[in-house]
Amino acid sequence: MDEPLIARGLRRTTLPRFLLWLAPWAALLALGAWAIFLCFAEGLNQTNMDNRFAFGLWIYLDLTVIALGAGAFFTGFLLYVLKRKELRAVVNSAVVLGFLCYSGAILILMVDVGQPLRAWFTFWHPNVHSMLTEVTFCLTCYLLVLAIEYAPVVLRSRKLRDLLSLLVLEHQLHKVMAVFAAVGTFLSFFHQGSLGGLYGVMNGHPFSYRASLGIWPSTFFLFILSAAAAGPSFVLLTTWVVSKLSRKELVKPEVLRFLGKVSGWLLLVYVGAKGVDSLVWLNATSPRAGVSPASFYAYPSFGTWILFLEVVVLGLVPALLLVSERARARTGLLVLASALACCGVALNRFVQTIQTQALPTLPFDAFLSYSPSWQETAAFLFVVAYGVLVYSISFRYLVLFPEERELAKG
Repeated sequence: MDEPLIARGLRRTTLPRFLLWLAPWAALLALGAWAIFLCFAEGLNQTNMDNRFAFGLWIYLDLTVIALGAGAFFTGFLLYVLKRKELRAVVNSAVVLGFLCYSGAILILMVDVGQPLRAWFTFWHPNVHSMLTEVTFCLTCYLLVLAIEYAPVVLRSRKLRDLLSLLVLEHQLHKVMAVFAAVGTFLSFFHQGSLGGLYGVMNGHPFSYRASLGIWPSTFFLFILSAAAAGPSFVLLTTWVVSKLSRKELVKPEVLRFLGKVSGWLLLVYVGAKGVDSLVWLNATSPRAGVSPASFYAYPSFGTWILFLEVVVLGLVPALLLVSERARARTGLLVLASALACCGVALNRFVQTIQTQALPTLPFDAFLSYSPSWQETAAFLFVVAYGVLVYSISFRYLVLFPEERELAKG
């Protein structure tokens, strides 16, 4: 029998099977909630971070999900501003992914700061000389933009469409969505860049410090490029995974190939810029600071292999696959290349967050080791479970892929 909350024309699994799918994620969510409670109740002594290793698993999570969530702003930009109509098939899903990534990032930041009741201090007493102030403002504003973009998807649900006032609201929001897409692109551009710029201005950490291009360090532009490149790949990868799990064709193959093409060319530009940046840093910036570049790769776990893995295996290789029309025509290669691109940006954020903090900043400093506590890991998994749960419920009861009905009939 047709479940009354599921959109007309769509078929979903039975409710018992759906609840069985949600059960382990709900358990993971509960474990993470307990860990978060401990951090709030007992303090940040529940973590393995300290004054010298101030960035850990949580900041790595924030940087990674924010980069992957860039698919929301870039897909919206391509659809509403550049008028690439084929992306209408995935824009709803991209918005949900972006909302989940950004809300999860802000949630874990509240745990990381440890004083959520004082979050308003950032807005009332901003440090105008800090990049993090700009990041905070942009993240908050863009999350609001994503919530507004998410609203029409919810308002088009089967039950809410019966309320005339909400139907009118949804129609009016749809007419101004191009404005929100443009605003979201502007906000994302600056907070993605400022997150990278934060590491580039850390002159006490020569591993991440970079010379300025204009008024920003080169990491400002590299973070923007890598996020814009990985975002479409994450949308592509998520769409493919959901299609396999639901055993339904959700979009036409041409849509996935277009996402792969966009991601590939942006990734190729990023790899070129990253290569130039690395050469300048190795041959000029680092020696000028009085540090031998070889010393950065002389410690356990962080050999030169990690740079090769990031730039070549998880950068150049997927870029070449994605720009190749023949490779994109093969779904297996398309999905593999997208997965490699997402892993590449995740590794880059790991290097910037963990390796930068672990390496000595002064000749007499020791190499720092760090492993997250179970509370940090559980809070990390809380965000993952939260994302899976909300996306699963959205997929079941909302129309995330408008072409699904037509493809099912065909």
